[in-house]
Amino acid sequence: MTEKADEAFRTISEVSAQLDIPSHVLRFWETKFSMLRPLKRSGGRRYYRPADVKILVHIRDLLYTDGFTIKGAQRLLKTKSSILSSEKDTKRNRASSDGDLKKILSLLQSAHKRICVVKSRINS
Repeated sequence: MTEKADEAFRTISEVSAQLDIPSHVLRFWETKFSMLRPLKRSGGRRYYRPADVKILVHIRDLLYTDGFTIKGAQRLLKTKSSILSSEKDTKRNRASSDGDLKKILSLLQSAHKRICVVKSRINS
């Protein structure tokens, strides 16, 4: 059997084997963790993206290694998600602010040139 590329989608049985978690538990986690949304094809067959698998690994570690309850893991992941979303918004706003500052600087430079032209005409 050939090895799949890292970015390839995985079936529920492949993810189940990889994480050593029964398939029914993965399906249950989908109902409890809203950020976990595998693609579902005709017939309801699930395909997990690499990002989904990372989330599942994180959930497994929180529940089985770190001893979190499902509610505790939900709260932690929700908090992390809102922090990441906030950081993305901050970066987006910063980029927008940088663009605005460049526009303002350009306008100021243009106004400065016009003032210098007017000043030189007055002085001559």
